[in-house]
Amino acid sequence: MVFGAPGAGALTVRREEAGVGAMHAAVHDVDQARHQQDVFLHVLDRTMEAVRATGEPVALIGELASAAFGRDRGTRDIDLFMRPASAPVVLDALGDSGFDVDVIDDHWLYKARLGGTDVDVIFRATRDILFDDEMEAHLTEVAIYGRPLPVVAAEDLLVMKALAAGEDTARYWYDAIAILARRDLDWEYLSMRARQHGARRILSLLLFATSVDVVVPRRAIDGLYDLIRGGSDVG
Repeated sequence: MVFGAPGAGALTVRREEAGVGAMHAAVHDVDQARHQQDVFLHVLDRTMEAVRATGEPVALIGELASAAFGRDRGTRDIDLFMRPASAPVVLDALGDSGFDVDVIDDHWLYKARLGGTDVDVIFRATRDILFDDEMEAHLTEVAIYGRPLPVVAAEDLLVMKALAAGEDTARYWYDAIAILARRDLDWEYLSMRARQHGARRILSLLLFATSVDVVVPRRAIDGLYDLIRGGSDVG
């Protein structure tokens, strides 16, 4: 007497149920991701509406700016950069718009929060980089998620990322490399900013970039090398 495999029908049913369960889980994940993105974009819109109402010069840095100029790591927070005098004005405006606000460090950082999204109000970056007239003059408007938003120049963002890179923030170094991979940088402006804030660190970044096949003009490397070799007081 020949018998079929014991429990074959039940096994098939279990497999079909498992497949349906996996499909439902995938759909749930997609729906959740869409909801989180919708919430984030709502907070972004509320943030920029409050900021624009102040009339203060403010620009995006951090991961949104990195996504515009180099690579998108999927981080969903909002980093605003501004002059120290602008920070209390912007924080008050966010508070009036329904954000929870807090003074984290009166030397460089305030924070606002809405809908689970953090908004960092930053007015001093690593090595005391400030929002100065040169930075304001080089601000650019970039379409991010279909919204025209003010962003610091790619060169300024690159310098800030490279100088902030450390053992716990190695990703910043590679954010800067991704920006370097763009072919339309203003190399004269980048060199000027490097001289002001950290020629040795930026030179090391440029040299590292060439080791991973990123094209860097020889004049940019030679200019910083000559500056350092000449014994100038540079970082």
